[in-house]
Amino acid sequence: MPRPRSLTPDHLAAAALAVIDRDGLPGLSMRTVAKELGMSTMGLYRYVADRDELEALVAERVLGAVDPAPPPAGPPWRDRVVVMVARLWAGVSEHPAAVPLTVSHRHRLPGLLRWSESVLGLLAEAGIEGERRVVALRGLIAYIVGAIQLEHLGSLAGAGPSTIAELPHERFPFMTEAARDAPGIDAEREFFGGLAVYLRGLDG
Repeated sequence: MPRPRSLTPDHLAAAALAVIDRDGLPGLSMRTVAKELGMSTMGLYRYVADRDELEALVAERVLGAVDPAPPPAGPPWRDRVVVMVARLWAGVSEHPAAVPLTVSHRHRLPGLLRWSESVLGLLAEAGIEGERRVVALRGLIAYIVGAIQLEHLGSLAGAGPSTIAELPHERFPFMTEAARDAPGIDAEREFFGGLAVYLRGLDG
């Protein structure tokens, strides 16, 4: 008779997420998660088939914590979309190294599917239909993911504002000016400022 399972999917996801938060996505493996759980690597295979399944558990743990219910009716649709986007941004920002997993597994994550359903409903209320609604949703998700990666992972490229500010001004006048202004813009102001520009474009 097989031994009873003692670990839940949530236990596995929490351990894998702890590895990612500490060591980054490259540090995630069946071996490192098994070590985090205090078990053998082979023992971990009793619970998940492979790393892909483990990644999906992590992504759903991150996105499953995001409230997918649409805000109450009353405020303009754009304000309600901002609420939905803010929830997703806040939830995913807690674990920036796991962002690529939320993208690669997005089509099978109940948390993101429920969030997307609510946002599509708000876009429908705004009269945004058909292909335009599809593009609007994908654009919102891309904006959130891109903004988080720029905020948390951009420094890996070694081209932060201080480096750009040192470029020759005669060749890059606008880039050097932007680099001088950038330190005065915090992450929240930058995120919601860009989001406002995007949402205004949906009215066109």
